[in-house]
Order: sequence, then structure tokens, then C-alpha cells
Amino acid sequence: MTQHNQGEALGEAETAIDDINKKTGRNMPQAVATAVLLIAIIVACLLVRIDLYILLIVVFLTLALIELRVDFATVGLHIPAVTLVLCCAGTLLGVYYAPNHVMAGAVGVAVSLVAVAIMGSLRHQVGDRLATAVEGKKTAAGVQSGAGDGAKSDKASQPETSIGNVAVSMFIVLYILVLASCIILPETFNGHPVAHAIMVIFLPALSDTGGLFAGAWLGKHKLSPRISPKKSVEGLIGSILFAMVGAFVIFAITYPGLWASRWWVPVVMGVMVGVVGTFGDLCASMLKRDMGIKDMGHLLKGHGGVMDRVDSILLCAPFFTLLLWATGM
Repeated sequence: MTQHNQGEALGEAETAIDDINKKTGRNMPQAVATAVLLIAIIVACLLVRIDLYILLIVVFLTLALIELRVDFATVGLHIPAVTLVLCCAGTLLGVYYAPNHVMAGAVGVAVSLVAVAIMGSLRHQVGDRLATAVEGKKTAAGVQSGAGDGAKSDKASQPETSIGNVAVSMFIVLYILVLASCIILPETFNGHPVAHAIMVIFLPALSDTGGLFAGAWLGKHKLSPRISPKKSVEGLIGSILFAMVGAFVIFAITYPGLWASRWWVPVVMGVMVGVVGTFGDLCASMLKRDMGIKDMGHLLKGHGGVMDRVDSILLCAPFFTLLLWATGM
């Protein structure tokens, strides 16, 4: 192949990647590289010791809370991040290590609600680092959505109110702590912790990947143009099919003797993950749109924030817990 032909092929490849990036709204090469690294870390933790996986979940959610602190500060809401991090770590570790896992989670959530209500009602001092991060977030939002958007400017300039801080802090406890406890609970019953972890973490990610590629190449019918213009009906179908195939693979490896009586579980799981995961993405998109930001953070290259990666996992977790417990799997 001549140098001229090589240059043309390279140019066509770059154009194709740019088109995919525009359709998906992500930097796909970065997204794939980040995903591979995350998969390697999670699998390594699962193979070495389940406790490491539990600690990894706590670390990820701690990073998510740190990102949310900046996100909410852009609209004048300040959450007690340190209190939330301590409550998150204590509750999730309690769910896994306590003899009564459900009771530990319930007590942890109740204590967390009281603690964040008290701390959220106090006056918050905005440090230089947070102020810089907030200004950067506001600047990025202005560039992406048009700096003249009066509604978003009004939101960002609203004065701090104790009732608003308490409300959003308690919302975070219910959204993250309760749902994240359901990520931990499947590790405590029926004796298949690795399979349960792979289902809870990787099936929503696989579903998201299927929806991403199906939407990029086949997406023509918008699912919810007002909330998330990138979502399509074809992407939803791709999400369901990818999740279903992944569920069948895990089922065949982990439960080879249950095909006759439990063959329907992977089907239900695939549909559940595809629909609920997409709904979780739409909820996160609606929250970001209301706050006037594009990404919940910047820690994961090509993926936006940590919350952008775990929103569908969090929302699917209670359904996984109920399904696995009810079927004895």
C-alpha cells in the first residue's frame, strides 16, 4: 500500500471515529480504554478477594459523592460531603460484614438521614478548591449550552438555603446509599458472590455498550428527544439483547443444572437491565439538564463522571437483589 493510500485510509478511519463520537456524545477511544481498565481492576479484585471488591465499591461511591458536591454547588446547594462519605462507607461495610445484613443497611440509612439532616442545616464555608471547581463547571456549562441561558444563570446565582441543602443531602442518601446497599446484598446470600457481582456490575455496563453501538449505527427513532437526544428505540433494543446474551452466558457457566427450571431468568434479567438501565440513564440526564451541566464529573476519561457510569448500575441493583433472592440463585 502506497503512502497516499495509507493517508486516505487513516483519514477515513478518523472521519468514521468522529461520526461515532458525535452520535454517542463520547470520545469512544478514551471510553473503550477506560472501560478495559475498569474491567481489569474489578475482575482482579473479585479473583483475589471479595472484600477488595466491596472496598472498591466504597471507593467508587466516595468519588461519586465528591463529584456530586461540585455539581450541586453549581446551583447553590451544598451537601455535607465528609458526613456523606463516612455514612456511605459505614453503611456499606456494615451491610456486608454485619450478621444481619438487611438490618445493618436499614440502621445505616436511618442514621445517615439524621446525620446529613443535621450537618446539611449548618452554614457551609466554600473553600478555594471547591470554588475553583464550581467556576470551571459553570464555565463549561456556559460554553456547551450557550452562556446567555438566563434560567441556568439564575439557578447558579441562587443563595444557599438550609432547607435546600437538607433536602438534596437526604435525596443523595436515598439515591446512593439505599441503592448501593443492593449492590452489596447479593454478595451475602446463595453462595455465588463472583457471579452475582458480575451480574450486578457488568450486565448494566454490557447493556449500556449494546445500546451505545446499536444507537450509533442503527438509531433512527428517538426515545426521549427532550431529555436525552442521543437515546433511541434501536439503542434500547440493543441494550436488552446485549444484556440478555450476557445473562445467558453467566447462567450457563454458574448454574448449568438449572436450565430446565430457571431458563426464563436470563430473559427476565436482560429485559429488566435494558429497560431499567435506560430509565436510570434518562433520570441522570434529566438531573444534569435541570442543573445545566453536561457531565457529573471528569474522573473517567471518555465517560464523564463516576455517576455517569454507575447510575444504571445503582437503579438495576434492587431488581437484581430481588430476582436473585426470589429464584434462589
